[in-house]
Amino acid sequence: MEIKLNTSILQAFGLTPEQVEIHRFGSGHINNTFLVEKKQDGSKYVIQKININVFKEPEVIASNQRLAANYLAAHYPDYLFITPIPTTEGKELFIMDGEYWRMIPFIANSVTVDEANSPKQAYEAAREFGKLAKYLDGIDLKPFKASIPNFHNLTLRYSAFQDAIRTAREDRKAAAEEMINEFLRYSDIAVTYEKLKTNADFRDRLMHHDTKINNVLLDKSTYSGICVCDLDTLMPGKIISDLGDMVRTYVCPVSEEEKDFSLIMIRDEYFEALMKGYLEEVGSSLSQVEKDHLFFAGKFMIYMQGIRFLADYLNGDIYYPIKYATHNYDRAKNQLVLLQKLIEKEAPLQAIIDKCLVA
Repeated sequence: MEIKLNTSILQAFGLTPEQVEIHRFGSGHINNTFLVEKKQDGSKYVIQKININVFKEPEVIASNQRLAANYLAAHYPDYLFITPIPTTEGKELFIMDGEYWRMIPFIANSVTVDEANSPKQAYEAAREFGKLAKYLDGIDLKPFKASIPNFHNLTLRYSAFQDAIRTAREDRKAAAEEMINEFLRYSDIAVTYEKLKTNADFRDRLMHHDTKINNVLLDKSTYSGICVCDLDTLMPGKIISDLGDMVRTYVCPVSEEEKDFSLIMIRDEYFEALMKGYLEEVGSSLSQVEKDHLFFAGKFMIYMQGIRFLADYLNGDIYYPIKYATHNYDRAKNQLVLLQKLIEKEAPLQAIIDKCLVA
């Protein structure tokens, strides 16, 4: 269905309502995204309103992307890195009534998928995230800021989980008691993260931080990787953030929304495909400590997401939108089962990692 955007927004990017057709675009839940097509020549653009409830300082997003784009243009000029199209006044963001808007190019013949439907898709997506990490490996991190502070800080998330247990309503605490105890039983994951944080060989890198497969553009015909997209969370972090989110979202055939927990499983061939794709690109730049914790990446991310869901349930569902009363409880249970399935397969999955590291 065609929709309309405020004329001032279009004019800021050199467009008029008469020139274009506009439709809602994509499956993201954070920003409002629109596809804008010029009637005259069919050229397409994407216009987004940044969600300032999630991204408190949109200027940080713009600055981080500009710094990365400048570095890549200087060192890897052939690499496709999607950057915003400036306004008619040469600015990266258009601000109106406290809302932040930007326009980015639409990449022709590209498609996104919401879940990995084949090992090839997992491989191609992971390889694109690996390329990004490899090409940004030498960049100076000092000018970069966090677009979402403490986004993947498991120490903070674990502390918030403990606070939620202490302050939860008795009925919710009682309902979740068994699951609370199970997550506490895996607290060594948080302890390991705390130790890694201060290890000089486990350094900060410029990471994407949201490596779901729909944040990679694939070729519409071949499903080969084209480039990474949705760079709002591009900021300094650890290798386990990007790799862990891929493990969390690619290897299981069902998402965190699945309530039939019997469907949750670890698909070895998808795990191998994503490890192969990622490590082909970034493997040679990893320290020994990073290599030793590649399996830990999946545990880290699944555990963190699980305790975030459970903490929100205990807090009365104040963060994640819910569709029914036990939605966050079920999401947490889903992630707990996924974590347990992953740990059960540690030996064969570690063997896959070892094979990919020497390939």
